[in-house]
Amino acid sequence: MATIQFKPKQVVKKLLGALPDRAREVIVSRYGLGKKIERMTLEAIGDIYGITRERVRQIENYAINNIRKSDAYKDEKKSFEELEGLLHSLGGIVVEDDLLGHISKDESTQNNINFLLVIGDSFKRRKEDDHFRHRWYVDEKLSNTVEESLKKLYKGLSTNDLVSESEMISSFLEHTKEMSEKYKNQEILKRWLALSKGIGKNPLGEWGVSHSPNIKTKGMRDYAFLVIRRHGSPIHFKDVAKTISQVFNKKAHVATCHNELIKDPRFVLVGRGLYALAEWGYMSGVVKDVIKKILEKHGSLPKEEVIEKVLKERYVKENTIMVNLQNPKHFTKDKESKYSIAK
Repeated sequence: MATIQFKPKQVVKKLLGALPDRAREVIVSRYGLGKKIERMTLEAIGDIYGITRERVRQIENYAINNIRKSDAYKDEKKSFEELEGLLHSLGGIVVEDDLLGHISKDESTQNNINFLLVIGDSFKRRKEDDHFRHRWYVDEKLSNTVEESLKKLYKGLSTNDLVSESEMISSFLEHTKEMSEKYKNQEILKRWLALSKGIGKNPLGEWGVSHSPNIKTKGMRDYAFLVIRRHGSPIHFKDVAKTISQVFNKKAHVATCHNELIKDPRFVLVGRGLYALAEWGYMSGVVKDVIKKILEKHGSLPKEEVIEKVLKERYVKENTIMVNLQNPKHFTKDKESKYSIAK
């Protein structure tokens, strides 16, 4: 956790001493600087004093300007410089919650730090928008460059992309070549990635488009997809359920898991209880359907070739394939012992 030498609450107390009573009370309520750490709205504060929200806003702005002009503010120059140095060390532009959380886990202390950021001349805040989260920064040029790089990175991702953290960081580095080398370490790059609302990380540490079900996992099917994908080869549904429980700490009943796998076109049943991902190229359907698709694609084939091609698609016994081939309703054998689809 990042540390600071000064004590935020003591600094804020000195700064508030420069204000008249009502202005101080408004600031304390607005930023949660007192015993009550909940930040009050302009309307709620206005109701207490019987004034409009706009009047409360005027008092707030007056108070902040007065603090900035006060001797107390000048006396705390080193505290603000230390806070600025910390922000630089974290990457120069940081998600608001991330920044406050790095300094302290105590919400009351976080409120005091937030207030110091608000009144500090060096600090700038950008509100959450369609692309990014609430963030603080000190260098306008750096901030713009990081945000543009993140937009380019997002545009290069498709909905189904799922990449490792190292791959994502490497891709991000391609868009940040002009930046100072001092910022190009994994912790800062990951902190910058956290700025984006369009890019996210799933519970397995893989990155992709944040609204994708591969990242924003919502239920059994999404968890199963990630489990099978990480496994890398067909896996029994009982093992899928067991892994979901272990990795995601979610209750995964075996029967429920099996039913969900059957319903989702992302999965293909390739053997007795064995499931693979459709994106791996496995054909859908039972053995009979697989044989038909193979014959449609390759034309008439001898028994050996049919068996060979089916076994690439299904984990079944050769005898199961032969039983299906010998069904005259679906397949016929010519004089050259080649099988075709029955007409």
